[in-house]
Amino acid sequence: MYTEITSNKRRTALLMFIFVAVILGLGWLIGEFTGYGYSGLVWAAVISIGMALFSYYKGDKVALMVSGARGPIKKDDSPSLWRIVENLSITNGQPMPKLYLINDPAINAFATGRDPRHASVAVTQGAVDKLENEELEGVLAHELSHVKNYDIRLMTVVVILVGMIALISNWALRFHLFGGRRGNDRDRGGLHPALFIAGFVLILLAPLIAELIKLAVSRRREYLADASGALLTRFPEGLARALEKIAAENRPLAKATEATAHLYIANPFGGTRQWLTKYFSTHPPVQDRIKKLREMGK
Repeated sequence: MYTEITSNKRRTALLMFIFVAVILGLGWLIGEFTGYGYSGLVWAAVISIGMALFSYYKGDKVALMVSGARGPIKKDDSPSLWRIVENLSITNGQPMPKLYLINDPAINAFATGRDPRHASVAVTQGAVDKLENEELEGVLAHELSHVKNYDIRLMTVVVILVGMIALISNWALRFHLFGGRRGNDRDRGGLHPALFIAGFVLILLAPLIAELIKLAVSRRREYLADASGALLTRFPEGLARALEKIAAENRPLAKATEATAHLYIANPFGGTRQWLTKYFSTHPPVQDRIKKLREMGK
């Protein structure tokens, strides 16, 4: 378990480094292409910071509203659910999050909030009704691990970086196509033709690269939460069985959206083809997660 946790933290750090490198590369190319320096980057940064602040302070409320979650619920509304979360929070040394219920028969759950003191966990009614205690405990331990590992904050930063790269790329492409101060002169004399072509291709592909990195970061954090949750319960099999039930049911959520898909413990749109899930999903393949969990239990 500890090896898996360390590995996923290291890979996340590498992905974030690549993210920053892409942004710096774009900034340098824009300066070379346009002759305007980094004024465009300043505007992109201002917009990104505004988006980041809104996501940081209000993103959890938006996610809960979009999912149709009701709450925060009280202990009398769902005593068994409350007790599991309370016990896990005490064991993990973190404040108990606010609890929400989603009136949906699919088995799923998600955590949101900027830090452990401002966290919320939403669970579908399907998860409460269909999972055994050990399975539900595994799911909730996974979500509490997201909170403890600050995954929501990390993914907020990642989403903003994706938006920033898209803005910068769009700005650079428009400037290049429609011209600008000294743009043509710099294109002819400022860069080697091969470097110019490579830079232009990077600008075109940067939004796709950023999106793929975002998906990779999201998948790494899912593996990390699986390992951390298994460490919390000391029973990896509980979450493994829950994931098996989710995969067997293969039921999408009624109010699933692309904007919040990465928050859930499993893909809220249901199963997809294996190759598509592996490379273009916010979640790793369920069977891979189950295999890793059962390897931890040996």
